[in-house]
Amino acid sequence: MKRFGLLLATFLGFFWRLIPSFIRIQFITGMFILESRYQNPKNGLKRLFLLRDRLDWVVNERAMKYGQGVHPKHRLIGYHDFFIQRISNGETVLDVGCGYGAVARSIAHALPESKVLGIDRDWNRLKSTKTDGGPSNLSYIQGDATQTLPCGQWDVVLLSNVLEHIVDRVDFLNALKASTSASRYLIRVPLFERDWQMPLRREIGVDYRSDDDHKVEHTLSEFLAEIGAAGLAPLETKTLWGEIWVNCEPLEKNANN
Repeated sequence: MKRFGLLLATFLGFFWRLIPSFIRIQFITGMFILESRYQNPKNGLKRLFLLRDRLDWVVNERAMKYGQGVHPKHRLIGYHDFFIQRISNGETVLDVGCGYGAVARSIAHALPESKVLGIDRDWNRLKSTKTDGGPSNLSYIQGDATQTLPCGQWDVVLLSNVLEHIVDRVDFLNALKASTSASRYLIRVPLFERDWQMPLRREIGVDYRSDDDHKVEHTLSEFLAEIGAAGLAPLETKTLWGEIWVNCEPLEKNANN
């Protein structure tokens, strides 16, 4: 259904663009204003936030098309480099919830002596990695990391936009520590404090999550408390691009240093 809607929009777009652009923009802006004109401004804000979310969906769809199937954020916001710069060439890396494998592929290319394994439960996403021409030090497996993990020890565990999809995050992190014996964890999650509109959305009862499947979007203090409860000590913490990026290690290792 979504595919049909996009094809229909492409067809109708030809006729829409026959209207001069300044008229189109004025018309759309007027529609936004009319949609927001409730007697109670709270209801008007709710409608505007809904429209903004729809617009964000369209922007991301166009961004994927622009990037030829790869979202431009991967190269623009630099989080791949954040991970790569904190992994030594030759270390083994487990990318949990690797999705389409973009981050794992970047690490494997940049660190040819490292063994990189990506795991994801979504087979449809993993299928695309079979034809992406990845390097020989990169492999993928299908699996639910909340249930089971591949055997073997790993130097670094990567969790890029994964924790927010999990309910029992502290238990999950403790299980990762026990299963992998990793010395470092590189984690990336969305930051609730990314914009003043997030607490406003929560206040008026509008979904503030950047993904419907997110179980949480942390404040910085909430996130640090949570990884601390899981026995992880942050070595470095950054808040960039509306996200939290952290390099951390097990508390027991930190205590021995």
